Amino acid sequence: MHGVGQICSIKKEVILGERKPCYIFEIASSKMKVTIPTEKAKQIGIRPIIAKREVKKVLDLLLKEEVDTEEDWKIRYQNNMNKIKSGSIYSVAEVCRDLYKRARDKELSLMERRLYESAYSLISSEIALSRQVTQEEAGNLISEVLSAS
Repeated sequence: MHGVGQICSIKKEVILGERKPCYIFEIASSKMKVTIPTEKAKQIGIRPIIAKREVKKVLDLLLKEEVDTEEDWKIRYQNNMNKIKSGSIYSVAEVCRDLYKRARDKELSLMERRLYESAYSLISSEIALSRQVTQEEAGNLISEVLSAS
């Protein structure tokens, strides 16, 4: 949900009266520090950056037809928010694709526009790190793929 982060350290923190090992992350986009118990990392959606070969899978997913046809924007928004919170780059790509395609036909609500921008930013920052290019170059690649679909 916060985007790409890097583990700065692992140290023991007191959580609910127990000392537990925790990852200390720095979120790349905001420089915010986040502490997460190591035992909860997978459950929360913490995962390594995708491999270069997986970038093509993400781009292919952006080309597929829209899947979410929910008309009630509140339900659609919640479904999309849950996908982003999952931590899966593929789910985030689905949100980006679906909202991009919906915006071509109908104007998005302010909240959905922000969700689209968030999904776009999450994908571009991860692809940039995976491919070792700038976020702008990754964003241009995503824009090309979306506009080709």
